Amino acid sequence: MPPAAQLIDATKKYGAVEALKGISLDIEVGEVVAMLGPNGAGKTTSISLLLGLRKPTTGKALLLGLKPDDLNARSRVGVMLQESGIPSMLKVREIVDLFRSYYPKPMTRDRAIAMAGLEEKSNALVKELSGGQQQRLYFALAVCGDPDVLFLDEPTVGMDVEGRRSFIERIAEFIQMGRTVVLTTHYLEEADQLAKRVIVIDRGMVIADASPQEIKSRVAGKRVRFAAAALTEKDLEGLPVTASTIVQNTVQLLTNQPEAVLRELFRRGIEISDLEVSGADLEDAFISLTTHKATG
Repeated sequence: MPPAAQLIDATKKYGAVEALKGISLDIEVGEVVAMLGPNGAGKTTSISLLLGLRKPTTGKALLLGLKPDDLNARSRVGVMLQESGIPSMLKVREIVDLFRSYYPKPMTRDRAIAMAGLEEKSNALVKELSGGQQQRLYFALAVCGDPDVLFLDEPTVGMDVEGRRSFIERIAEFIQMGRTVVLTTHYLEEADQLAKRVIVIDRGMVIADASPQEIKSRVAGKRVRFAAAALTEKDLEGLPVTASTIVQNTVQLLTNQPEAVLRELFRRGIEISDLEVSGADLEDAFISLTTHKATG
């Protein structure tokens, strides 16, 4: 059985800009993969190649062993992109029926609407939906063809916290059906919660490809966060930390030696408040990996 999605030495150039630099990756059938990267890293370009929206400059992109623009491949794929345009004057059930007609073996309309949690809005016009409800509708349109492979590009953007939590549960229900899911998101807790494999892309190259647990284990074990007025990077020189960020008066450090870091900060006479020490998470690992890559 061929991989669900595959890039083989794929490059992509936009004039003098090389967005992808010879990426190779296989996403196997049944895998749940999160593709992460800073803005402009190449993850959206990678997805575009896999979907046939763009063609690689060199190398290959394959979907279910076929060219991405092959109708036999497209009929087995569902896609939820960041920007989608659909007729605003159709009802929810009408637009779902329209999209179902594009697939050879679609879900029932009611099942697709239920998977998106839009049962009470079935007869509402698209223009009457809130932003979060429209995101749910895009999910219904992505799954209504009962796809073998589902691509989700920033699926919860614009949702409030409660809406995101509920929507993640809907995505998890689809994953439990054993389908292949490729997810891109800036909310790294979503990737940690849903994905079994994380691919980190930076500057057009794959810099990490492992389970969330393995990626988190590569960075310092503790996150130290506190507030300190007028602190600069110079004040942190010589501390046993692997990464540091200062945003306004909030300082965050990654370290394997939190006690030694705090002792030295106190010795230097730095006044801190709102101290928090916790285990590093996927976001910490992501920042550490991409910061290291950028400063190399």
